[in-house]
Amino acid sequence: MNTESGKPTFIYTYACSEDERSLCQMELRCLFGKEVSPDIFESDIEVDVSRSPFIKERIDVMYSGDSLPEIYTQTEQVQLHGMTFKVIFVKTNDLLPADKIEYDERRMIEREIGLRIEGEADVNHPQLVYGIVTLGGRWYFGSYHKNKATWFRQMKKPRSYSIALSTRVARAAVNMAVPNPIGIKAIDPCCGIGTVMVEALSMGIDMVGRDINPLIAAGARTNIAHFGFTSEVTLGDIADITEHYDVAIVDMPYNLYSRITPEEQYSILVNARRIADRVVIVAIEPMDEMISKAGFTIIDRCVAKKGPFSRHLMLCQ
Repeated sequence: MNTESGKPTFIYTYACSEDERSLCQMELRCLFGKEVSPDIFESDIEVDVSRSPFIKERIDVMYSGDSLPEIYTQTEQVQLHGMTFKVIFVKTNDLLPADKIEYDERRMIEREIGLRIEGEADVNHPQLVYGIVTLGGRWYFGSYHKNKATWFRQMKKPRSYSIALSTRVARAAVNMAVPNPIGIKAIDPCCGIGTVMVEALSMGIDMVGRDINPLIAAGARTNIAHFGFTSEVTLGDIADITEHYDVAIVDMPYNLYSRITPEEQYSILVNARRIADRVVIVAIEPMDEMISKAGFTIIDRCVAKKGPFSRHLMLCQ
């Protein structure tokens, strides 16, 4: 949906914990191609809000104005085509604390807009939802979309593994690797129990998997099938992969838990470079020297923290 030249097409809000801030900011940079401002930002890129573990809401801007009365006048043009509607005041904004809009005023603004839209309001089960938000000293009104957090169900897998990536980190890593899924062919060549694969498949991304351990590969197949997804998980070493992919996500086996030598880690990186154009590497340490030696350039990076444990995510090309 477009607006006048120079005006944002979409407005997003997001939230994250301090431990997840670095992860969140990199995910958003990859999805939107820029560093975004805290809590709320505009973009001309449309992203399904339920893809991200951090995005909360999206407004598809229909009208904008310097004041609420301007918005009120414009919303009289809304056509419902016989459907019921609801208006939501988006609480996240960039107002100074002194200018904060309290609950009663928010409800009043919702009612004022609702009175100007010709049709039946339904606060409980509306067919259409609209949002009103302020950003950068202007007001914006449009279709409202809320994150459905569908990935919550994927946190409970029939097969689990103590050092597997968390669902949130896996989902963010997929968004970093594949900001736009159309036409992308992806692989997780060290897929473990399939946490990354499940998140990718849930977003409609074409991803296959591979693992060298037959028991773990079987666990990945079980998890994928449990959530109703279909994909191939083959057994074998990354060195034996002959196909080429647009993207790979490599969760590096860890010295701490896995009997893997630095030479074997380097071999994984060299083969990842061979089979994919764009790679997200997940590791418990930065690995910059080894990554560079394998022929990669790190184009973005972050650290995902969970208590004393950290994972480094590096986007490489």
